[in-house]
Amino acid sequence: MGLFAADANGEHERPLLPAMGLDYNASFSADGKWVIFTSERGGSADIYRMHTDGSGIERLTDSPSYDDQAALSPDGRTLAFVSTRDGGTANVWLLDLARHEYTNLTKNTEGNFRPSWSPDGKWIAFSSGRDAKPGRATPSWELLQSTAIYIVHPDGTGLRRLTELGGYAGSPQWSRDGRRIVCYQSAPREVYPKRFAGTATSQIISIDIKTGAVQTHTTGPGVKVSPRYTEGDDIGYIAIFGEKQGLRFTSGRSGAAGSLRYPSWSPDGKTMIYHRSINGEVGVTSAFGLDAAFDLYSTAGIMLAYSPTGEQLAMTPGTNKGLMIMGSDGSNPHKVLDNDGKVITFPTWSPDGKSIVFGIGGFFQRPVVPGQIGLIRPDGSGLRMLTEGKASSGFASWSPDGKRLVYRVMGNGQQGLRILTVEDGKVTTLTTEYDTFPMWSPRGDQIAFCSFRDGDFDIYTMRTDGSGVRKLTNSHGNDAHPTWSPDGRWIVFSSSRQGFKDEAMLDEWGPQPYGDLYAMRADGTDVRQLTDNQFEEATPAWRPEHRTSTTSSASPTRAVSDSPGRED
Repeated sequence: MGLFAADANGEHERPLLPAMGLDYNASFSADGKWVIFTSERGGSADIYRMHTDGSGIERLTDSPSYDDQAALSPDGRTLAFVSTRDGGTANVWLLDLARHEYTNLTKNTEGNFRPSWSPDGKWIAFSSGRDAKPGRATPSWELLQSTAIYIVHPDGTGLRRLTELGGYAGSPQWSRDGRRIVCYQSAPREVYPKRFAGTATSQIISIDIKTGAVQTHTTGPGVKVSPRYTEGDDIGYIAIFGEKQGLRFTSGRSGAAGSLRYPSWSPDGKTMIYHRSINGEVGVTSAFGLDAAFDLYSTAGIMLAYSPTGEQLAMTPGTNKGLMIMGSDGSNPHKVLDNDGKVITFPTWSPDGKSIVFGIGGFFQRPVVPGQIGLIRPDGSGLRMLTEGKASSGFASWSPDGKRLVYRVMGNGQQGLRILTVEDGKVTTLTTEYDTFPMWSPRGDQIAFCSFRDGDFDIYTMRTDGSGVRKLTNSHGNDAHPTWSPDGRWIVFSSSRQGFKDEAMLDEWGPQPYGDLYAMRADGTDVRQLTDNQFEEATPAWRPEHRTSTTSSASPTRAVSDSPGRED
């Protein structure tokens, strides 16, 4: 993502900064002299400021934690921003720029987002999931989010909720006279599952701070977000998703089409800044991590699998885009199999490197649609199906000797894990619980898997005959996608234990904008957090050592923000 400037209606776009990494969520200071923005150019997400011509870049925060969504006070002395420092969950923090002192303003574990200063500097508006308990989408893997709009004084007093609990409201911004707050309004089940299905709707509303009276400014279908007052009572906002994305105004005047996001207008109303995605190759790049003992790499592909030599990666470039192979350095990406309208999931190489097993069919749908396990050679030849029937079979993992596969089955009255003998097709029932994402240990003696058997998704291990079940994690949310280190001593997995770090309606890359990578010993001890950001980090793959490599360290790979990482 990169930062751009344009005329007030979005025309005559020009880059604000050279593309040097992820730059996003920019806003003007009240005096129009500064642009405040988030950047990952230094590794983790931190807050920066620069002059409006892109010069004089200054780093304002410097923490391995996630810092984002910043707004500068009208007097320019205090920065309000969202951070996971000191606790791991998203709170609104204040930074005194002169003293360099930090204060946790919201002190809440349920997620607090998108702070906005009143013109007189006496109030801060923000969205928050506090006091809301939306639970889990049923029946589904995804966690629901419910947010309301609040205001609070900068000293933490006078907290007041402006919108109803149980609903969904986000991205508050003040009118220039400080009498109203504009935001977008929707409902938790519009955010999921309708957002992911492309049928969600939100409207732009404003609230009278004194009376609480609500005025609705838009109607009709479509997701409308990121509203701001521009000239007088005119409100600019962004329509996201679908073919009609772009800038809109409540006055009806025209705005630029395209994928521009989070607009902010200069005080004189003549210039708009925003961010948008910059298209690039799938690639593999070095990524920032919290633990120096683990080297992280990032790719835009999802559902990753290294070849036994570590020289190639199998993946899907998207949930409906076929099966692809590329070099472990991102070179020579090429498609091995077209999806032909079906979903291809979780490829995995055979131990001898001669075959790739994958799921193909109707995954990630409710009610469950049949999906089967297929096998193909890396050159795209020899395609054959290993399972059949009305259930959904997928997420397979090879035994180290290459003779068996463990996989999960769901639907048609079945659930749990099964073991398939590849040579003769014999299937053995391993479990009958709500178990998924099995991974056979490189040592051959254990299978790691994710299970809902205790009412939450956690990581377990068991022996290959189904005995010796052991629960390794016990956190709120989803712990999933376990993958073993090549020596079988570590497990890397994805976890949503830190909750949401932004408003989910703004996420365009998948159904769930949460999930960081963690590592733990094979017995569940020595848990270490590896990533901390607002994207979904999921479906990791651990790179085996090159046979010609002189290094003894192994490196996990993580998927970037567009990874759906979903359970079927």
